[in-house]
Amino acid sequence: ILLKGHLQRRKDVNRFKDFDIIFIQREASFFGSSHFEMCAHKSGKKVIFDFDDAIWLADTSAGNKKWEWVKDPKKFNANVSFANMVIAGNTYLADKAKEFTKAEVHIIPTTVDTNVHIPKWELRGKEKITIGWSGSFSTIKHFEEVVSVLKELNKKHPGKLQFKIVGDANYRNEELGINGIAWSIETEVNELNSFDIGIMPLPKDEWTKGKCGLKALTYMSCEVPVVMSGVGVNIEIAKDGCAMIANTKEEWMNALDELIDDKSKREVLGKKGRQRVEEKYSVKANEVKYLKIFKAME
Repeated sequence: ILLKGHLQRRKDVNRFKDFDIIFIQREASFFGSSHFEMCAHKSGKKVIFDFDDAIWLADTSAGNKKWEWVKDPKKFNANVSFANMVIAGNTYLADKAKEFTKAEVHIIPTTVDTNVHIPKWELRGKEKITIGWSGSFSTIKHFEEVVSVLKELNKKHPGKLQFKIVGDANYRNEELGINGIAWSIETEVNELNSFDIGIMPLPKDEWTKGKCGLKALTYMSCEVPVVMSGVGVNIEIAKDGCAMIANTKEEWMNALDELIDDKSKREVLGKKGRQRVEEKYSVKANEVKYLKIFKAME
């Protein structure tokens, strides 16, 4: 994959002349080099650099540590400086970008296509209540932040709960009966809709301050009620009671307990979450912002 990506970018450099705008999302190459970003800058075309994570930090886990040598987080500084316009997913990211560029920095939140992530209530509310989490093998450590809470809830509600992981097919937890499921674009929406409750636990650190809440937004778009850590933009996403915030173990227990015991609460919260996404975090709500930026660069 690394080699194929590198060769593709070499071909792209020869195509830069055919375009008015070169749009770079996060990085042009997996390798720790800003070579292709520099080529885009030198092409004379307008360059937009778009990012939605604290990519200037080296966030590693047991799952991706062996590839740490490939990356160079410090190239973020150069990548931002080569851009004519920067788009950041939240205020924290935007403030960081401003340290390395004189170009305009715009904030556009992570968006969800609400025509794709649609609610399918018929897929949930079966014999057991499903508490689910979606994410990659590199972020499974975040799910494990609340494993002790889930174990206590499982004992408190014997035979009533089941737990699902979507994204890390290798994850196992015998006590909770979890066998991870691989993510695929064909099955994602149905898998998310099988959740009665979606969770997004996060530690409080510099990396998570840069997170843009995609996990929670996909749950909410499917009208799945959400409990998430009060970190970064999560607080803004949950505004007006559109999701539940939990930080301590006790708060996680109470929030999940409340949703487990009250189906109507799950339904109301799910519908409020969907409305929130439609109004602020959907493609439809944000497409005009992108088009305005593109036109400003003509």
